[in-house]
Amino acid sequence: MNLIRLLAAGAIAGAAGTAAMDVLWYRRYRREHGQEGFLRWELAADVTDWEAAPAPGQVGRELEQLVTRRTPPDAWARPTTNVVHWATGVGWGVNLALAKVALPGSRSLGLALGPVAWITSYAVLPLMKVYKPIWKYDARTLGKDLSAHLVYGVVTAGVYALLVRRPRLRTR
Repeated sequence: MNLIRLLAAGAIAGAAGTAAMDVLWYRRYRREHGQEGFLRWELAADVTDWEAAPAPGQVGRELEQLVTRRTPPDAWARPTTNVVHWATGVGWGVNLALAKVALPGSRSLGLALGPVAWITSYAVLPLMKVYKPIWKYDARTLGKDLSAHLVYGVVTAGVYALLVRRPRLRTR
């Protein structure tokens, strides 16, 4: 496969992993008596301003301020949240593809993807004042977040492997 196809496979796999992680988060939300339907929840329908925006929206706001040199309007909070959330998941899938190209034959990269994405968020987002430092979170919160990222990594790696597998020759 050429590089473009491998990167496209990584992007598709990253989107699948993001969807799987979101389904897990949504099931947890509903178990904790959340009332929103899946699409309303998934598309951040309740995000109407920057104060309500979760971490992806906050990261996007910082990037928008960096580019435009002004505070983006509150109307951008919801779309920014969605774009950054999905772009992050797709981006990690592309990173997996690049790592597989650079280190062919390495089987553990897919298993490492979720934990690497998880720990990276706890290293980078506190610097942006989006997260607290990792030691300020309780073990339950970190465990729930890590388990969701493990789902992301396993599904992303699995879908990527399916997309890039070579067809076997049939023998009779």
